[in-house]
Amino acid sequence: MLRLHRLIPALAGLPLLLVSSLVMGSPASAGERLQVVATTSMVADVLREVGGEQVEVRGLMGPGVDPHLYRQTRSDVAAMTRADAVFWNGLFLEAQLESFFERLGERQPVIAVGEAVPSEARLADEEYPDQYDPHVWMDPSRWRFAVEAIRDALVEMSPSHAGAFAERADAYLKELEALDAYAHEVLESVPEETRVLVTAHDAFGYFGDAYGFEVLGIQGYSTDSEAGLARIESLVSLLVEREIGALFVETSVSDRNVRALVEGAAARDHEVRIGGELYSDAMGPEGSYEGTWIGMFDHNVSQIAIALGGEVPEGGHLGRLGHLKELP
Repeated sequence: MLRLHRLIPALAGLPLLLVSSLVMGSPASAGERLQVVATTSMVADVLREVGGEQVEVRGLMGPGVDPHLYRQTRSDVAAMTRADAVFWNGLFLEAQLESFFERLGERQPVIAVGEAVPSEARLADEEYPDQYDPHVWMDPSRWRFAVEAIRDALVEMSPSHAGAFAERADAYLKELEALDAYAHEVLESVPEETRVLVTAHDAFGYFGDAYGFEVLGIQGYSTDSEAGLARIESLVSLLVEREIGALFVETSVSDRNVRALVEGAAARDHEVRIGGELYSDAMGPEGSYEGTWIGMFDHNVSQIAIALGGEVPEGGHLGRLGHLKELP
């Protein structure tokens, strides 16, 4: 029998059938709410949007939590073993949870929604071609595959609510399309010569690929990697030579290396400022606009465009973004 901790790569380009991933779970009856656990806030948000009142979602990782380094607690283990299903990103994002999910997947549904993105649409690591950039939520056109995977999994577990899940998923996918169109419009206003995105770690590759930005992360895909002195010096030289004027910190990553770049450039008489704080591996505070995937992405688009010389409509996408924090 196929283990269910991952989606089968061969099925990635087909309608996502999760029968083999869910056979060990008991479908919920019409009057029951599914109890599910999500690792990251991005996955949890989609589950709430698609699941609605029929699904109770527990998210493990809150604002500012780095999924690359996260280790499960005893309460996490208890919640996941009692859940009807566990949803995670996969693609080695939650690196410290991999072995746990290997074992858990032998007894209940454990679904890696990021791996629903077809392999040909993933970005491969230059040094390790068989490994992929896990930050697929940074591009709405790729994140839609995760949304569809979540919809299909919920339908398999609770067929009596299939219509409601499908309706909410369709509505949410339309929101993704609208946000993607907005992002293209706003980001195209950034001058071509300033479309360089320098961040704390390499989490914006899909964003850059989708919207035509060169992306330079101080650390690699994982924050578990270290940025050596040679890497810092190389990026300082690049900032100076190309006269890059802004770089970005991330809410879930220490700003130490970013500020080292600012200081290094200043030592060479080049001023580079911190253009703002971006959400990469975690969303904003619960209950806030940025605490939703839509709001997080809107914030990033607006922050990047403003810092790099583009134009942003007042309030951002849908006029709901009321603040863009200026960092010292």
